Amino acid sequence: MFSLRSVVGKLWLTIIGLVAVILITLGVFLVQSLEQYFSQSEDQVHNLKQLAGDYSNGAALHLRDEEFYKMANQLLELQDARMIALDKDLKELNPSVEGKNQELLRFKTADFFSDAELKTVLNGQMLEKRIPYNKQGKINQRNDYIAVAVPLYHTPDGGAKDTEGAIVLYQSLKSLEATQWDVFRLFVIVSIIGFLMTTVFAFFLFYRITRPLLQLKDAAGRISRGEYGTKVPILSSDEIGELAKSFNVMGEDLQENVKALRHEKENLSSVLRSMTDAVMTFDAGGKVIVTNPQGDKIIQEWEELTWNPDGPPVNGGVPAALPLPLDRHIPAPLQPMFHQVVTEAREQTDKLHVENEVWSVAMTPLLSRDGVRGAVAVLRDVTEEFRLDKLRKDFVANVSHELRTPLSMVQGYSEALLDDIAGSPEERKELAQVIYDEALRMGRLVRDLLDLARMEAGHLEMNIGRTDIGGLVKRMHRKFTVLAREKDIRLNFVLPEGELVCTADEDRLEQVLTNLLDNAFRHTPGGKTITIKAEPCAYKSSPGCKLEVTDEGQGIPAEDVPYVFERFYKADKARTRGATGGTGLGLAIVKNIVDAHQGTITMRSKLGQGTTFTIVLPCKAC
Repeated sequence: MFSLRSVVGKLWLTIIGLVAVILITLGVFLVQSLEQYFSQSEDQVHNLKQLAGDYSNGAALHLRDEEFYKMANQLLELQDARMIALDKDLKELNPSVEGKNQELLRFKTADFFSDAELKTVLNGQMLEKRIPYNKQGKINQRNDYIAVAVPLYHTPDGGAKDTEGAIVLYQSLKSLEATQWDVFRLFVIVSIIGFLMTTVFAFFLFYRITRPLLQLKDAAGRISRGEYGTKVPILSSDEIGELAKSFNVMGEDLQENVKALRHEKENLSSVLRSMTDAVMTFDAGGKVIVTNPQGDKIIQEWEELTWNPDGPPVNGGVPAALPLPLDRHIPAPLQPMFHQVVTEAREQTDKLHVENEVWSVAMTPLLSRDGVRGAVAVLRDVTEEFRLDKLRKDFVANVSHELRTPLSMVQGYSEALLDDIAGSPEERKELAQVIYDEALRMGRLVRDLLDLARMEAGHLEMNIGRTDIGGLVKRMHRKFTVLAREKDIRLNFVLPEGELVCTADEDRLEQVLTNLLDNAFRHTPGGKTITIKAEPCAYKSSPGCKLEVTDEGQGIPAEDVPYVFERFYKADKARTRGATGGTGLGLAIVKNIVDAHQGTITMRSKLGQGTTFTIVLPCKAC
């Protein structure tokens, strides 16, 4: 639609202004020319005087000839002029009034000159006068006249000049006024035609320029909505046609670029989805922008974690109280590192201990010209690596500790025998017994290490068969009854009604229960209860059986729970193996035996209230 704010409207106003300036300039020059033309009226008076003199000379020869005056006025009427001849008494010599121009005929001599002025003319003077005349008193019909009066001489043959009267000649300036009006009318007509042509030209431009531009605008809108195949028709070969052609080429290139970007985005998404590491991207305000599935999982697991300003920081190095507000989409353990990265604009790496897991985190700032616009974090679960490294260190330390004590005792008592310190056979026998017991202890340790090594290598021999779980539980109860009486501990068992049978290696299961009960007795004080429970259950949508060994002992700290099934694990860091007689390998052997049965073993413990080990075994066709 045509609008003054549009390109065509602005162009139309520009052209109209240009035409108006040109016409105004032309009008100013025309006015000046006309003023200059009217200013030349003095020349016209001179010419009128000369003409009056010529007619005066002719009238002198035809003083009483009315035909002369009639013919003269007919000729003068063509120039909007009239002549009046007067005698000495100032009476008209041509009283008859004839002619087509009635306006000229209505004037009298008295309308121009008074009698006194005419008498001066009879005395040989020439008079001239410009007389304004307003027809019917209307200013818009004003018509000025120029009048001259010259003496009329009669020259007798060979005599001197005698004044016989006067010739009054007046002429209308109407032709000059008409010329001015014609020029003004022509100026107005030319202006109207110019404005009309400008308007037509503007609408022509509206069709030739605005229409293709509107098509380009609509096509750009469709492209912005994702219709990259939009084409603009090429209607001309001018600049607009070139613009349309370039627009079509741009659309094709844009479509190819968007296709390539989508392809790259799909590749990037595939790479992110296939990564085992968690990737998270945050903006400068801390809002999560992009994550892979592993990152989503971590956010869901960590989003309920709350920040404890009074507690220790998660990563052990950054204060928990931060000026950055917590967003529920940002995992709380990552807040300190994110704050450092945004503030210092440099990469940060750290290991985060979140609950029972250890994560290696590398966070890099996303930089732009305006500064840090966010950060990207890559998280890797290094719990297993951290655990193995800890086990490696603990294994060396524990083996050294386990072997050092018996070796020292064997060495010391052997030196006592060699030095013949024992004074009686009973003392020598006691020293030998100590050496023997420590040798047995080292043998058990080495044997357990070898068994554990064979189990972890997959060389564990299994004799799978029909096993009566109820009978096994009762046998274990009888086996530890004496020990329970000695320690003043109540040993109970709970069995379901009816027979509970499972396919398993009975000897290995007995070894599992022996190790679990041995641990329970060693860590349960007198007056407490240990319970063995067996019941049927479902295991992975198949029949199974569940065994539980529950004690009311000292329990295990939460931070040690992930490591209870590792070699040489110690719940009490101050306790020595010599005090309880364990090798620290029992639970590791138990887990390997349960795994060999394709079962699971879990542990629940609360410090000061006791521990429960739960074993679930699959029961195949029995």
